[in-house]
Amino acid sequence: MRKKFTTRDILEDADFKSLSSQKNTISVILTILELSIYFGFIALIAFNKPFLASKLSGAITIGIPIAVGTIILSWILTGIYIRWANSRYDTLVKKVKEKLGA
Repeated sequence: MRKKFTTRDILEDADFKSLSSQKNTISVILTILELSIYFGFIALIAFNKPFLASKLSGAITIGIPIAVGTIILSWILTGIYIRWANSRYDTLVKKVKEKLGA
């Protein structure tokens, strides 16, 4: 018969603590980066419109590639999280589940 694990058992498990700690760390780092990029762009719009309105070529202003860069960087950060989740997080979740018999 399998041992029934309580919530306390799971929360005190070393592998679960490691899993939780790693997830929190990467989530906080990526969230701070994303917010910095986004609010940095918004601050640039709010406080330096003439810079963003500077012409690069024809009707293209410098604000357009910066806006596109903001979106692309968001995708890259999402990709980093997905790669981490697929390579590390899923492995740790599987290890904890096997250990706890879930």
